[in-house]
Amino acid sequence: MRTGPYDPSKASVNYLEVTQNMSAQLADLALQRYKAATRGEPEILVSGSDVYTAILWVPEKDKQPIARLTGHHKSINDVKFSPDMRMIATASFDHSIKLWNGRTGKYLASLYGHVQEVYQISWSADSRLLVSGGKDSTLKLWDMKTFKLMVDLPGHADTIFAVDWSPDGQRVVSGGKDKVLKIWRQ
Repeated sequence: MRTGPYDPSKASVNYLEVTQNMSAQLADLALQRYKAATRGEPEILVSGSDVYTAILWVPEKDKQPIARLTGHHKSINDVKFSPDMRMIATASFDHSIKLWNGRTGKYLASLYGHVQEVYQISWSADSRLLVSGGKDSTLKLWDMKTFKLMVDLPGHADTIFAVDWSPDGQRVVSGGKDKVLKIWRQ
């Protein structure tokens, strides 16, 4: 057993050298994972705005946007890429969700079902489903192959401000102004 203060000058291991070596290895591993995730493609950024438009950018490459995603009639509250990066979903005060091509920004479809503002959207890990929540206190589950409403989930007493999927894709959690978190099973 050892007691007393630690004296690095008496250490048999040079921790600074080990730390620097580990940092280089971790940085290399992070770069490998980044390249695998992006498949050599440049990063794409999408931003939503109060002027009813989302903008698609490649920040490393161009100063001009790839596309302006127009079509909403009120402010955009939430913007999300699908995990497979093939689609973008935008949620708006105009009660709709719009879907766009994740590479070109081309309009794909509109999802109607909410009767008030849509505040949050979240993609399932496999990009097959989208869940939305908003001021109408309902959660809606959408099929991304057909762009149709699969399930309408009433249950909150007030506005839903947050929705997200569990990592295994089996559950959705929602929370809002009613100060209740609900867990929904698929």
